[in-house]
Amino acid sequence: MTSALPPCPECRSPYAYEAGSLLTCPECGHEWSADAAPESGAEVRDSVGNLLVDGDTVTVIKDLKLRGSSQVIKVGTKVRGIRLVDGDHDIDCRLPGVGQIGLKSQFVKKVTD
Repeated sequence: MTSALPPCPECRSPYAYEAGSLLTCPECGHEWSADAAPESGAEVRDSVGNLLVDGDTVTVIKDLKLRGSSQVIKVGTKVRGIRLVDGDHDIDCRLPGVGQIGLKSQFVKKVTD
């Protein structure tokens, strides 16, 4: 396979395959058209203006205190597999040792691999 297929829009699995005129996800079973335009929502940009998309890896650019606890997310913490959401906090993610949290895009910077 030389052409890269887009990840599943439901579960973000990278293992999508072509089944006739549709793309299929083997993990969640979702089927979608390859010609379908991606959902047009508000663009989410990081602290330096890079466009963020679901599944990106970002780093935290300043120490962030977690509300309701004494934990701090340190500068340089890598967050993998972000999910963009609507609302006050643009990013949903999971941090090891912390759990599921919401981050604001103004406090992260996109990591290029």
